[in-house]
Amino acid sequence: MTGLKPHFPVLEAEISKAGFKKKDIAKAIGIEPRTLTNKLKGKTEFNLTEVLEIGTMFPDIPPVELFSHKTETSTS
Repeated sequence: MTGLKPHFPVLEAEISKAGFKKKDIAKAIGIEPRTLTNKLKGKTEFNLTEVLEIGTMFPDIPPVELFSHKTETSTS
C-alpha cells in the first residue's frame, strides 16, 4: 500500500443506515468508542472477533463487502 489508509465506507454507511450509534457498536464488540473510530479511519485494524461480531449485526451483507478497503480516486 502506498500510504493510503484503509477506510470502510460501506460499513460506516450501513451503521448510519441501520440507525446504530458508533458508541453502541463499540460496546457490543467490547472496545472503546475512540478505538472504533481509529479502526474505521484505518489507524488500527479490526481483529477477526470484531469482524465476526459486527458481521452478525449486518447479516445480509457479506463481511468482505462490509470491510472492503475502498478508496476514492479522482477521474479528472
